[in-house]
Amino acid sequence: MFDQVRIVLINTTHPGNIGAVARAMKNMGLSRLYLVDPQEFPDPVAERRASGATDILDHAVVVSTLDEALAGCHFVVGTSARGRKIPWPVVNPRDLAQEVFVQTQARDNAEVAILFGREARGLTNEELQRCNWHVHIPSDPEFSSLNLAMAVQVVAYELRMKYLESLEIEAPHSNMKPMVSPLDGGWDVEPASVDEVELFLEHLERTLIDIDFHDPEHPRQLMARLRRLYQRCCLDKMELNILRGILRSTQKVAGTWGAQPPRSQ
Repeated sequence: MFDQVRIVLINTTHPGNIGAVARAMKNMGLSRLYLVDPQEFPDPVAERRASGATDILDHAVVVSTLDEALAGCHFVVGTSARGRKIPWPVVNPRDLAQEVFVQTQARDNAEVAILFGREARGLTNEELQRCNWHVHIPSDPEFSSLNLAMAVQVVAYELRMKYLESLEIEAPHSNMKPMVSPLDGGWDVEPASVDEVELFLEHLERTLIDIDFHDPEHPRQLMARLRRLYQRCCLDKMELNILRGILRSTQKVAGTWGAQPPRSQ
């Protein structure tokens, strides 16, 4: 389970927080840390705050963009401390742990990313729209702000508790909820990756512009709502191919196919 989960920190400001996150991860058995454009890393402060978890820092994957951090992922969750203009599926850390357990046990190659944003302002709306689900830690509304490492610790703790609970469940009597999803082990087609879904959404936007359904000068949250729809579905590769085939045919009828070919067929 833990080998299939990556913790992704975006544009972290203080290196001490990176070290504290590494310690929180190691406490709970997680080891895969991804850093998107950290302001200071590597740094001695991070090593000191890691308090023995420097192996996680040594193996941290440092990338420039969120796309690189999500490469190969099938399920993405973003931490969010507040409601957004367009609501997204939201779970608490305990329900998230249940879902991560089901998905990682159903498929050996299922890759899950859990995103944590900047210390001062969290994840942007654009980053949250890359996620299938959002996770919210139900802290006291009167004092709801959590330190970055604390937030990671809460989520990692729930993952750990789910793992320990699973050791007591015999396979024939498992009480895991059924997943009607490509990430289910009984599904007939492999789930689409985050990269493939992103290419589809780019193709969809171009097609909607071609047929004058979408005006990028006056977007009216259209693409954000369509993104939420398709992220919620957890598309498989066959479904994605069908949808892109429909888009190709639509562009051919509109006479725009080939004018600006998609990045991937």
